Amino acid sequence: MKKIAIIGLGYVGLPLARLFATKYSVIGFDINKKRVDILNEGHDSTLEVSDEILKAVLVDNSNSKSGLYCTYDLENLKECNVFIITVPTPVDRNNRPDLTPLYKASETVGKVLKKGDIVIYESTVYPGVTEEECVPVLERISGLIFNVDFFAGYSPERINPGDKEHTVEKILKVTAGSTPEIGIIVDNLYKSVIAAGTHLAPNIKVAEAAKVIENSQRDINIAFVNELAKIFNLMNINTNDVLEAAATKWNFLHFKPGLVGGHCIGVDPYYLAQRAQEFGYHPEIILAGRRLNDSMGEYIASQIIKLMIKKGIAIKGTTLLMLGLTFKENCPDIRNTKIVDVIKVLGEYGIEVVIYDPLANPLEVKYEYNLDVCSNIPDQKFDAIVLGVAHNEFLDLDLPNFQKDLSVIYDVKNFLRLNVDAKL
Repeated sequence: MKKIAIIGLGYVGLPLARLFATKYSVIGFDINKKRVDILNEGHDSTLEVSDEILKAVLVDNSNSKSGLYCTYDLENLKECNVFIITVPTPVDRNNRPDLTPLYKASETVGKVLKKGDIVIYESTVYPGVTEEECVPVLERISGLIFNVDFFAGYSPERINPGDKEHTVEKILKVTAGSTPEIGIIVDNLYKSVIAAGTHLAPNIKVAEAAKVIENSQRDINIAFVNELAKIFNLMNINTNDVLEAAATKWNFLHFKPGLVGGHCIGVDPYYLAQRAQEFGYHPEIILAGRRLNDSMGEYIASQIIKLMIKKGIAIKGTTLLMLGLTFKENCPDIRNTKIVDVIKVLGEYGIEVVIYDPLANPLEVKYEYNLDVCSNIPDQKFDAIVLGVAHNEFLDLDLPNFQKDLSVIYDVKNFLRLNVDAKL
């Protein structure tokens, strides 16, 4: 009988733990004690799992045949025989892969690893990380031999934060094992809870590569339409009108321009690029896409400034309302949000930016970006209003009430229903 440990209870780990807990005994482990305590009260601050669904699987001890027991005590992991690691894989300030969370999680599992156990990684990595970087840590800490005493698997996460339609059980899962036999065991494990089914890859490196190119492909396609937006703006052509017309062709890929942040699309291409360079190949298209997308914050800020100047609005000392700070709509996740790039440039011009985001945690924003964010919209009028994130709550705002007589509205997401001065 399998007893599963989920290491890391964030955007990826918690939904997965909740799903497995409907059928298996699951230990949810996280080093963040505050996070564990709040989860045990039946609330997920990431909003990925509703309180009702979470409370339905929570148990108050680790001995039940099914259910989720959340803990930060390493002792509880000793009774598990399947470990699934779902920690983040960020990049450093120079956009180089930072595997520190993976190393630390592997050390944690290594301390409780036993003969016959399986360690499955879900974190996004470049091909080779699981077997070349993580497994040696497991061997060193546990003293066990890989593929003799313990085994490994890989099943890349496909969580889409904020998406209540494509939840974890509804997204087909890629699986792989360190041996053909373990691959089948890992595949059957996920198949038992994933309604959408699974795809068993021939080996772990193939599964790792498949994951990292998913988001790299999206990044390149978004970079293409971002470049189109720049071109069509010069021609005074509405980019979204062009995309809607082109999308009438059956095989047109309908991507939209915008800011590319978050923990996946804006990060994963750097993992693939790093690995390619280690093999002596310089990935031109991947890195060109990254450069273009990373430049969009400055571009959007410049467009806002030009719009204000054309309207005769003095720039220095003006006030601007930024609607949204999270990296995507209807989601509280602020990781790697590119709205901060826009805010930084606007601030350099002497504009006072007031940020309103009902979903972002003000304490997290202050800690991560040293910015103040309002959870309620300020009762004042502004020289400019910028829709940065397409939260549904913003559709109910009567924005003209917050505009000065001479002011502009800029819609980054082509989301607002009222007439605006400009769109990306």
